[in-house]
Amino acid sequence: MNLNWINTDTIIFIMEIVGTVAFASSGALIAFKKDMDIFGVNVLGIITSVGGGCIRDLIIGRTPPVMFIKPVYAIVAMITCNLLFLLFYWKKELLNHQFMAAYEKLMLVMDAIGLGIFTVVGVSAGMDHGYGDNWFLLIFLGVITGVGGGVMRDVLATEKPYILVKHIYACASLVGAIVCILLWPVGHITAIGLGATAVMIIRILAMIFRWNLPRLKSDYMKSADN
Repeated sequence: MNLNWINTDTIIFIMEIVGTVAFASSGALIAFKKDMDIFGVNVLGIITSVGGGCIRDLIIGRTPPVMFIKPVYAIVAMITCNLLFLLFYWKKELLNHQFMAAYEKLMLVMDAIGLGIFTVVGVSAGMDHGYGDNWFLLIFLGVITGVGGGVMRDVLATEKPYILVKHIYACASLVGAIVCILLWPVGHITAIGLGATAVMIIRILAMIFRWNLPRLKSDYMKSADN
């Protein structure tokens, strides 16, 4: 069986499509919660999917950003959002509390998958542009690609950015980026696969065990203001 067509670029493209579907789905969920119309659902889903990559491309001087050169990502996100919208529009009985609770848990897993994939895609983009010796930039590119779209989504939805208040999120992306960089000399595919896996595992464990970074208690801050 000839597998010569399977190279790093092909694997990255497949991962990007999977990540796009995952992030579009999670973006659509926020839009549903905010009672947005079909246009709002599409805007949030697309921004969640391609927003981080757009920021990454601007940072490394890749203009126009890939999302405009290869609109396939935005198109896949739009198709995903519209299919989900139509599903819930035609099957309104699915909007019951029990189903939506299960759907939300599924979207959290999808979000973890998207975060892992886009983190290593960001690192790979930095490597491809010759920044292999600049760890700080590579890590930043990985994290911003993973969380940038979600931050833009939350701002548009008037929510506190997810990465600042929910469990271990950006830190999971940071760890995955470091794993990817460390393993890059071993093999690009190995580095990408294990880096993404590290992010997903950390995120899912954080959701299950409710891991959070230390924070000041709100009642303390309120008393400090008095």
